[in-house]
Amino acid sequence: MRSWYPPAATVSAAVYDELLRAPSMSVGSYVIPAGTADPQQPHTEDEVYIVLAGSARLETPGGSAAAVPGAVLFVPAGEEHRFVEIADDLHVIVVFSPAEHTGATPAAVSPPAR
Repeated sequence: MRSWYPPAATVSAAVYDELLRAPSMSVGSYVIPAGTADPQQPHTEDEVYIVLAGSARLETPGGSAAAVPGAVLFVPAGEEHRFVEIADDLHVIVVFSPAEHTGATPAAVSPPAR
């Protein structure tokens, strides 16, 4: 088992820190200060964002969603996406599957049955 606890730090630009890496996934912390731009580009891996703190919107070509504490947001591999309207410093945990920068071809993803 490994554990990680986020540091109490203030940043002036978006910062991503990888926390864990395994062949099937990687996990990181992403912090974007209020009022700044999200510089990320599409990835070759599926992504899940778990919002810990802050307030923003996640925009994709298919729509947008509120990025507020407790939200779990999914972006499929290759899809353009960006956090916008960052009103409060945004702190998210990012899960890539497979691990970020592996260049693997993503599998088709279906939403869970309700």
